[in-house]
Order: sequence, then structure tokens, then C-alpha cells
Amino acid sequence: MSADGTWNVTMNTPMGEQKATLTLKSSGDALDGKFESPQGVQEFTGGKAEGNSLSWEINVTQPMAMKLEFSATVDGDSISGEVGLGSFGKATFSGTRV
Repeated sequence: MSADGTWNVTMNTPMGEQKATLTLKSSGDALDGKFESPQGVQEFTGGKAEGNSLSWEINVTQPMAMKLEFSATVDGDSISGEVGLGSFGKATFSGTRV
């Protein structure tokens, strides 16, 4: 099943639960999208979609500058995975298709 679409996701970060909306669009094995959270909207390109496995990076500036490195698996209308938070380690996230 395609990862394309809009997802409501929750990240379990050291600062607590963070909710966001993730929009994904694949073309072959390329993945682009948008990550919308209370800290703002970040668009990204250059991600990868290999079957049900996804990966992408987002450079954020709020609440501080860091690169978020996502890896995820799509299972039907569910998505889950891990996000690297720079020097803050890793966090898990999960969500459902809107």
C-alpha cells in the first residue's frame, strides 16, 4: 500500500508527547512531504520509499536548530517508526492515515 496521503502522528519525545500532521507523496522510490507541528511547517524532499519502509530528514529551527532523521514503516492505514533527535537521542512515533 502506498504511503501517500495525510497522517496524524504523535512523537514521544524527551519534551513529552508532540502531535503533528505529516503529508507524504512518493514517486517511484523518491519521497517528498510536509511536516506540520506547533513549531511550524517544514517541507522536505529527498526521502526514500522502499516498499513499506520510508526514510526522510527535516531540518527544524524551533524550538532549536536540529536535523530530525525519520525511519518508518507503513502498515495499511498505520505508520510507526523512530526519529533521531540529534544530541537528544531517538524518539518513537506512530500515527494513522486521515
